[in-house]
Formats: sequence, C-alpha cells, structure tokens
Amino acid sequence: MTGDTSAARGARPAARELYQEFASRRDGMIHAMDGGLWLHRHVWKGTPMAHLVSTDREALLAYGRQVGLLASRLQFKPLKDPRTGERRLAWHWDLVGPYLPPPR
Repeated sequence: MTGDTSAARGARPAARELYQEFASRRDGMIHAMDGGLWLHRHVWKGTPMAHLVSTDREALLAYGRQVGLLASRLQFKPLKDPRTGERRLAWHWDLVGPYLPPPR
C-alpha cells in the first residue's frame, strides 16, 4: 500500500474508535452487516494483518482518508449475512505494516 505512513502511525483517536473488534467472528460479521466497521485480525503467510470490513463503503473510505489509505485500495467482496444467509454488498481494507492498528 502506498500513502503517507506517518498518518497511519499517528492515526487520530477518532480513526481508532471508528472500528470494533469481536471475539466472535459471527458477532463481527453482524456488526459489519449493520454498517459498522469490523476489524478482523489474522496472520497471512506469517505476517500479522487485518481486514477492516463493512457494508458501509463511505464509512470505510472516511477511515481510509483519516489514516492515509488510497481509495483505490478499497476492495469489494460480497459477504453472506450470518442472520439470513443472503449475500450483501461489502468492502474491506487490507491493513498491514504501518496501517495495522496496534492491539487495544
């Protein structure tokens, strides 16, 4: 990812408070389906990273602007709502390196 990494490292508290993490993947997915920002941490090929997921594209773009992510890096991926089984329009950021928020 390109952008001003200093913005990511010094993310304003408002940016960090926009998302929530959940112990339960299902609870996080429901939060994202309701338009919230769900931070889902995982490890990919030995590298810590996270997806920031939501059905609210504009909220994700606002987060990206606050931390210096380029809008062109936002990824579209329909997801299944665990409550209904229906596919919903959803987007996510891949957060890695300086864009990965520290654990709370």
